[in-house]
Amino acid sequence: MAEVKKVTLNTIVSLCKRRGFVFQSSEIYGGINSCWDMGPLGAELKRNLKDWWWFNMVKLRPEIEGLDSAILMSSRIWEASGHVECFQDPLVECLSCHRRFRVDDLANDKCPVCGNTELSEPRFFNLMFKTFIGPVENNENVIYLRPETAQGIYVNYQNVMVTMRQKIPFGIAQIGKAFRNEISPGNFIFRSREFEQMEMQYFIRPENADKWFEYWREQRWNWYKSIGIDENKLHWHKHSEDELAHYAKIAFDIEFDFPFGQKELEGIHNRGDYDLSRHIEFSGKNLEYTDRITNEKFIPYIIETSAGVDRPMLAVICDAYFEEPEIANPDKIRTVLKMHPRLSPIKVGVFPLVKKEGMPEIAKEIAQDLRKEFMVFYDEKDSIGRRYRRQDEAGTPFCVTVDGQTLKDRTVTIRERDTMVQVRVKIEEISGMISKYIESWIRDKGI
Repeated sequence: MAEVKKVTLNTIVSLCKRRGFVFQSSEIYGGINSCWDMGPLGAELKRNLKDWWWFNMVKLRPEIEGLDSAILMSSRIWEASGHVECFQDPLVECLSCHRRFRVDDLANDKCPVCGNTELSEPRFFNLMFKTFIGPVENNENVIYLRPETAQGIYVNYQNVMVTMRQKIPFGIAQIGKAFRNEISPGNFIFRSREFEQMEMQYFIRPENADKWFEYWREQRWNWYKSIGIDENKLHWHKHSEDELAHYAKIAFDIEFDFPFGQKELEGIHNRGDYDLSRHIEFSGKNLEYTDRITNEKFIPYIIETSAGVDRPMLAVICDAYFEEPEIANPDKIRTVLKMHPRLSPIKVGVFPLVKKEGMPEIAKEIAQDLRKEFMVFYDEKDSIGRRYRRQDEAGTPFCVTVDGQTLKDRTVTIRERDTMVQVRVKIEEISGMISKYIESWIRDKGI
């Protein structure tokens, strides 16, 4: 029987390149360190993740509104938020190989590249990308690429509340790009300089902060279960006093067992009234909330849920990745992504068994019809076995094959990814059977 090897990050990186999930940015020019392009499957997987987050966070919840704020904002916002002053990492340089690292990336005060112990004194490095707005490059025209999406929510808090007739408690959700000039990014798409965030800020009465904090901890944990991630690979990490960000009263991270260690997926924070208080101070605008019944005025507390998109995507791929001996030939290894069907970039692969006798024409008709409901991939190249294996590696849950029997009675075979079981159904029953299977898959797994 073939040996199943331990899954490493290099294994995942190779799969992502081979199957079109992730490409190195500017690859033909040598690439840019820690910048990535999403290939066709990666773009679809990310969209599915974001859509599922938006569905749960906005569409199902009448008290949470969506927002899409600008990437470029007044530099005063980043002064108020504390990013100009506090958003810094301590940087050291190896005096031998001249590589630069964050202090917390060092082990035993040694350079992680060459092992040299002669290092420069730490100096602080601001992580925001700085540029200029307008034709004149001076201090008055300095502007930053946003390092988070949250501040766009805070400065629009009253606009959203008034126009959508919301009252506390209510939330504002946003998905968007953020940029951080990381000193030592790495671990593939886990830590990048350009990334997307899915953030929700929940505005509450101060006395209810503990209740809502625990509520959102439970909600976010359950969301990761709902995308099929093995709960045994998820963990809570409570921030110690030394770890807490300057704005946080209490913070927990949801962490996942990546091939390179247990790392953060999402943070849940009680930010208190820090953000709105600072924007009141720096803007001069009154951002207090007035209770419509008691006429009481107060600055709302904020419970934040903050996740990247790339990290859950990487976690989904790592969790779904399996290498297993083939049933028919145990000396061969099958690679398969057993991911949740709602996330799978391609839902259905459609193949003619051979390229003759009218099979391709029927297969193309089936593929076009299924595209009204599912993401479909049509393939007629190589043996049917190789085509199945390609779709297994892509995480495609179903493959439909048109064969000689199809020409006689208009039936096809549907192959299921995880079990490789094949059943024969009529062409007009394909869509219903796929939908029914996805529903049963979710019901059986309780997600």
